[in-house]
Amino acid sequence: MPNTLEHRCIERGLKMTDQRRIIARVLSESSDHPDVETLYQRASAIDQRISIATVYRTVKLLEEAEVIERHEFGDGKARYEEASEEHHDHLIDVRTGEIIEFNNEEIEKLQVLIAESLGYRLVGHRLELYGVRLDTPK
Repeated sequence: MPNTLEHRCIERGLKMTDQRRIIARVLSESSDHPDVETLYQRASAIDQRISIATVYRTVKLLEEAEVIERHEFGDGKARYEEASEEHHDHLIDVRTGEIIEFNNEEIEKLQVLIAESLGYRLVGHRLELYGVRLDTPK
């Protein structure tokens, strides 16, 4: 599978060093919205020369280039995912930290209707739901 994040970086004119390529690959292969510390652990397992500072700098660069998105899900950590052409929202399990991506057309339509009822045209939104599994004891 090609590293689409790396290709998007190159398309935006970013210089891709070997270390940046590894960090981009780790991000592309992640499905769990890692924070910088997790990215560092995964990237340094591939190349021990990668420092935490390099990961911070690279994440900032990729965020500024709008190829990754930053999320804050209430746990005090910035988490990252590859920017997607397709919109999705997030459900966060507050007990386990699991992040579930979803898309719901009814919610999308309702948000447009709410904005219009208040006299606005919706140009963007971000929805995060926080919950616990129904089968979890209280």
